Amino acid sequence: MSYIKHVLQPGETVRYKGSVHWILYLPPIILAVVGVVVAAAGPAGLLGAAVCFVIALVLALRAWFIRWMTEIVVTDRRVIYARGFIRRHSEEVNMDQIERVDVDQSMLGRLFHYGDVTIHGTGTTYEPLRAVDRPIVLRNEITAR
Repeated sequence: MSYIKHVLQPGETVRYKGSVHWILYLPPIILAVVGVVVAAAGPAGLLGAAVCFVIALVLALRAWFIRWMTEIVVTDRRVIYARGFIRRHSEEVNMDQIERVDVDQSMLGRLFHYGDVTIHGTGTTYEPLRAVDRPIVLRNEITAR
């Protein structure tokens, strides 16, 4: 069951629900393509291709697990970020404690609409939310009160 469902207060409504971007799947995809190229070299490349495919599968499962276990929610009262399975890490920031929200995007991030979002609260800066899908939309939801 979702962590967010457990921590919502009575009367609190969800305005935005985000996740980690699919770009986490890019390394396993590239490695799988390398495996196909190595396999095309003939019987000598089959062992190398098998290694590439196994590593790509492990990386793809890791990326899926990260996406599955990361929740980013903006409610009418606070921002909630939770990640992890056995060892849960969550951060919650009340809307009235947020001073500013920074978005960092690389060129690739701008092209594929992902980036890092850092929330600056009164007296503290919270850890950046890495590889967030649609970071501009997330920032707008946080800053539009």
